[in-house]
Order: sequence, then structure tokens, then C-alpha cells
Amino acid sequence: MIIPFKSVSISHRTAPLTIRETVALNEEESRAFAIKCKDLFGINELLIVSTCNRTELYYTAKESISEQLVKALLIEKGIEVSPEFLNYFKHFEDTIDSMRHLFEVATGLQSKVVGDLQIPNQIKKAYQQAADLNMAGPYLHRLMHTIFYSNKRVAQETSFRDGAASVSYATVALAEELSQAIPQPKVLILGLGEIGRDVCKNMEEKEFAEFTVMNRTLEKAEKIAQGKPFRVAPFEDLWQEVEKADIIISSVRTENPIITLDEIKKLQVLSFKYFIDLSVPRSIEEGIEKNPGILLYNIDSLQERADEALAARIASIPDVKVIIEESIVSFNDWSKEMEVSPTIHKLKNALEQIRKDEINRHIKGLSAEEVEKLEKITANLVQKIMKQPVIHLKAACKRGESEKMIDVLNDLFNLDQVEALES
Repeated sequence: MIIPFKSVSISHRTAPLTIRETVALNEEESRAFAIKCKDLFGINELLIVSTCNRTELYYTAKESISEQLVKALLIEKGIEVSPEFLNYFKHFEDTIDSMRHLFEVATGLQSKVVGDLQIPNQIKKAYQQAADLNMAGPYLHRLMHTIFYSNKRVAQETSFRDGAASVSYATVALAEELSQAIPQPKVLILGLGEIGRDVCKNMEEKEFAEFTVMNRTLEKAEKIAQGKPFRVAPFEDLWQEVEKADIIISSVRTENPIITLDEIKKLQVLSFKYFIDLSVPRSIEEGIEKNPGILLYNIDSLQERADEALAARIASIPDVKVIIEESIVSFNDWSKEMEVSPTIHKLKNALEQIRKDEINRHIKGLSAEEVEKLEKITANLVQKIMKQPVIHLKAACKRGESEKMIDVLNDLFNLDQVEALES
């Protein structure tokens, strides 16, 4: 019997951003909610994944408590429990369906940008939190490491991780590429609308440069930079910051360019300065490249890069799904074997007790050297006797016939009595 594994999910596929934002959990909230779930429902294994695109709860339990978990989450976030809101959540009650969903989320198949490179790290953080709270038992530990190995296979065996499949990813990749020849590079991010925020999100874990963010509204820049490796500069200092920066990424909404050739000519450009314009309409004047040392990239060239990478990732999806299915089969074989693990343990204890009883009957008069040899010989015998029952038990697991063998071994060796003696 496979251990029941269930989950509930609200994501970009089931709910708009305005709804997802209301239920999203930050790290502190996620920790507090996990502890509350343990107290309320007696859950021993719980994984909480909460990002801007999804909030999901994965748990092991014989009976489904998915609806109760969703209601508890809404109450925790101060949201009225209503049928309308409950309908945004998708329930996975079948173990294989729930498991497959987690694999697809963790590999990036379910991401808004297919093959999202951030999701593996987000899943690892969720797992670390579960482990820290003692809410990751043998099942979840094994499942997560199977997922990590699957991700490694996806990266090594497919093109699913290649390239940057969105404009914001392509922007970060280009900035990292351009910075390689610059000692102590500085990157300035102008404008923190949707695409600017995406660029910042993808820059968070990067360490290739010093990052500065700037927005017309200073409070917005400060909020985005909070807890992140970003320096904040006021919009009034635009040209001082442009002069200091090596790479300028602009996504400012404006009718007319805010960075012009006339202003660029006033700067001291000692080497190369790179501009990346993500705005529509453009926020950087097209002719700035007339100034020596200035290079300009626009959203069209980045979109072309992203489209090529996305096409390669989409072509790799069948290969990724094959890896996922192979991983699920492997994990389920292990899960089934967990069912016979107590029987194997009791059988080993029963044989070990017989071995010790027999040694104690014949140990008198033997030298220390002879006792050591006897211990070694009898221990090897127990190992050899154990080998075949264990092989057959594991094979029976895969066929779904382990119960018969467990009953036979219990009768032959009185294993229920062994358990009683141990307890």
C-alpha cells in the first residue's frame, strides 16, 4: 500500500494575482501556519510552498483534510470563508496525482515561465522549513531527495534548463554576461513596474554586481529592496547614478525617453556603458549609441532571445515528463517497501535472539578467540538466512502481494510475539 499523499493548490492557473496575493505566506507566516496545522490536525509531514504564483500545501494523511486546511489558511489570512473563494483551490486527493503535481511544480513544468529557474530553490527552502519544524518524516525526506535528483537529471539530460525563457530572465542573463569583463560592475535598475519587479526578483540571488534600484516613488523602491541585496537611490539623482553605473536597465513608463543622447554627451564615459530598454514606449532614446562607448539593447532583441529559449524548453517537455514518471515509479517502489520494513526488522530481531540463545548455551569453556569466531560465523549465517526472505518480500511489494508473505513470516517465526517482547 502506498502511503497517502495529498495536496491543495491555488496558482496562476486557478486564480488571478489579486486573489493569490491575499493568501500568499511569507517565511514567518508559513512557519506559524505549519505549527498551527500540526496542533489542529495532528499532521506529521507538511510541505508549504508559497510564491507569487502559487500557494500549496502537501501532506501525508490517511483521510483527506484538504478542505479544513484551506479554511484554516483563509482564517489565518483574515479572509472570509466563502464558496467563491474555496473554488480557487484545486485538490489532489489521489497520491500519484498529488506526487506528479509536486514533481511538475518543482521542475518548472507548472510555472508561468516554463522551466522557471527559481522554483527549485523555492522548493528547497520550503523543505528546509519543514525539516526545521520536524514536519518532514522519512516519506517527505525521501520524496524531496528524489525530486532533487530528478531536477539534476533534467538539467543534465535535457535542454529544459537552457537559456532564459522570459524577457526578465533574458535581461538578467545579458547583464551577467556583459558584466564579466568589468571589474566591480554596477547595475542600475530604473522603474519598478511589473517587468522591473520581475528583473529584481531574478536578480535577488545574483552576486555578479552591485545593484541599485530607482523609482519615481521612493517608498516603492525601498519596499522592494527591503531584505534584498539592493541599494536604493532617489529618482532625483538619476544622472549621477547613470554616470556611476556600468549597466542601466530601464522599464520606466513614459511618453518620451528619459535617457537622451544630449544628456549622455554630458557624461564621462571612460569605457563601455550598456543600456537595456525594456519600456514600451521606449524610455531610452534610440540614437544614444552615436556617443562613443555606449551600447543599447532593446526589448525586441531580448524577446527574440527569450522566444528561442522558450521554444527549446517546450520541445524538451516530453523528456522531462519521462524523467518524472521514472522517478515516481522508483519512489513508489521504495514507498511500498516501507510497508514491509517493520516485518524485516522483527524477523532480524527474532533470528538474532535465536542466535544469541544458542551461543549462550555453548559459550562455557570456550576461549575468547573461539567465542569471537562463533559470533562471526553465526552472524554471517543470520545474514544469509535473512537474504532470501528480504528479496522475496521486496519483490512481493512490487507485485502488490506483500500481505501474504508477511502473514507467513509472522506465523513461522511468531513475529507478533517478538514485537510484544520489544515493547
